[in-house]
Amino acid sequence: MMARVSTTLAPARVPSSTPPAVRRRTRVLALPEARWALASTVAFLLGLALDLGGLPWWAYGPLYAVAYATGGWEPALEGLRALRERTLDVDLLMIVAALGAAAIGQVLDGALLIVIFASSGALEALATARTADSVRGLLDLAPSMATRVTEDGEQTVPAGELAVGDVLLIRPGERIGADGRVLDGASEADQATITGEPLPVPKGPGDEVFAGTLNGTGALRVRVERDPADSVIARIVTLVEEASRTKAPTQLFIERIEQRYAVGIVAATLAVFGVPLLFGEDLTDALLRAMTFMIVASPCAVVLATMPPLLSAIANAGRHGVLVKSAVAMERLGEVDAVALDKTGTLTEGAPEVSQVRPLPGSGLDEDGLLALAAAAEHRSEHPLARAVVRAARERGLRIADARDFAAVPGRGVTAVVGGRVIEVGRATGMGDAEATGAGMAEGSAAVPGTENGDTLVLVTGDGVPLGTLALTDRLRPAASATTAALTALTGTAPVLLTGDNAGAAARVAAATGLTDVRADLLPEGKVDAVRELQDAGRKVLFVGDGVNDAPALAAAHSGIAMGRAGSDLALETADAVVVRDELATVPAVVRLSRAARRLVVQNLVIAGTFITGLVLWDLLGHLPLPLGVAGHEGSTVLVGLNGLRLLRESAWRSGQAQDPRG
Repeated sequence: MMARVSTTLAPARVPSSTPPAVRRRTRVLALPEARWALASTVAFLLGLALDLGGLPWWAYGPLYAVAYATGGWEPALEGLRALRERTLDVDLLMIVAALGAAAIGQVLDGALLIVIFASSGALEALATARTADSVRGLLDLAPSMATRVTEDGEQTVPAGELAVGDVLLIRPGERIGADGRVLDGASEADQATITGEPLPVPKGPGDEVFAGTLNGTGALRVRVERDPADSVIARIVTLVEEASRTKAPTQLFIERIEQRYAVGIVAATLAVFGVPLLFGEDLTDALLRAMTFMIVASPCAVVLATMPPLLSAIANAGRHGVLVKSAVAMERLGEVDAVALDKTGTLTEGAPEVSQVRPLPGSGLDEDGLLALAAAAEHRSEHPLARAVVRAARERGLRIADARDFAAVPGRGVTAVVGGRVIEVGRATGMGDAEATGAGMAEGSAAVPGTENGDTLVLVTGDGVPLGTLALTDRLRPAASATTAALTALTGTAPVLLTGDNAGAAARVAAATGLTDVRADLLPEGKVDAVRELQDAGRKVLFVGDGVNDAPALAAAHSGIAMGRAGSDLALETADAVVVRDELATVPAVVRLSRAARRLVVQNLVIAGTFITGLVLWDLLGHLPLPLGVAGHEGSTVLVGLNGLRLLRESAWRSGQAQDPRG
């Protein structure tokens, strides 16, 4: 369907009086890695205090042993498992180095190594947990309870316990608990979260409904046809939970060379130990130098350089309603240098506004009179179309008369008595050709009843006589212009507008958002061709869309972002990231966040490489004390981990978000 779009900005949203949902955050000590690291640290500090206080070995020795055991058992176990599979794990090297230090009497140094190594593991676990927290918060978007109808009456049950074949009662204003089909009742459903349709859709027996969509003014009985675990929101959550289990290309490269590097460290350590012995060096000194070399040359900081920044970026984006599906996707978002945007459901909001008022000849009404009459009848209705009509009347400063005997018929419209006349306002489905033409419709344009060139037509009648029509159309998203400007600044070129809509509607949106490259009347393959044309020219394209027709372009692009509320199932599954709350300003923010993550990865690799090179040269060419080597190596590991966690801060997100020009 061709859709027309108003270039009027949607009004700024009024903050809800409902208190915001409490953010779910995993407590640090809820993580086993953090508990073991804390136990190791406490035991080490107590042992150190007793050691420095001059107490005998039996007083502080057991505490050091506890520090070794609590901080080292898990990496030791993982290292042995890797060894069983004939791979050499860096974790095992650290444990061997710590035990080697203890074997030559450097128990304190070995314990310090274990404590710092365990703390590094806890930091990485914390970054992963923050990502999981953001994903779990998405579950608040779906209803938690549903009313199931049985032979014994009604039961309120968790939505997750619903099964195919269950019958649900959906009361007015409730969210639908599962995908299904209407058995009886009449209402309308706001299903923009699933289908992207901008207006509520009438629902009656036989119509399909979707989990998470909002029921309107009528009650429905619905038979469940799909398991709740297969709903759109549930699939989004599942996809994003997999993000922490994926690895970016940089990380995969590091892991490919890690095995060879670890074998090389073992060989080099044996050489560092054996060669000085051949020249008469003391056994203890040679072993101490070799243990120090093994510690400082181990690539712990290098291995930790990549994932914390990317996982932190995923967590931060998820907290702000952008679900990046994997570390690979997060890394690719930062590589884009061109953007292509869909129009309907992406740059436009999906909320109606009155675009034209058309009184019929002979009605005795002008535009203001027709609009005021319709607003009086619609004033008590909560339907989005009714709110748009009332808002339009108020914006014109019209007086809205009192109405009585108000009645709403789901799927049809409203009736009320205004000034002694029965006024009915509903979809223009019963107008004859002459009436339609007289109301200003182009002949043959209303192929779909109640529409004209994509606008929704509302018929106003008085005592059964048509008085005129109102045309309602979609609105531009508040941050559309700021978003296109921000994307232009990020990539150096203005985004391309790709739409299946007509050229006139596309041109209006382009003019309002500052876009110059506009390609309209495109079929899905046309959007793919446009994306490939840009990529053949050497560009890495980010495509942002929402519908089924956008899925091929999302798959063809270097990176794809889908609008979550208006997004189709296929688009959500194809995209690399999902904007759950349809906040368009988050698109440049997540691109900028990805670039920040990529910069931190490079910073971390430089930090790790500098520390390893400096400490290794110090140990080989001079005399590097083991405690200083441990502190330098593990300190660089902790520094790299903390550097990556910087992207969890709120400021990391705000710096990249496009701002609504109206504030």
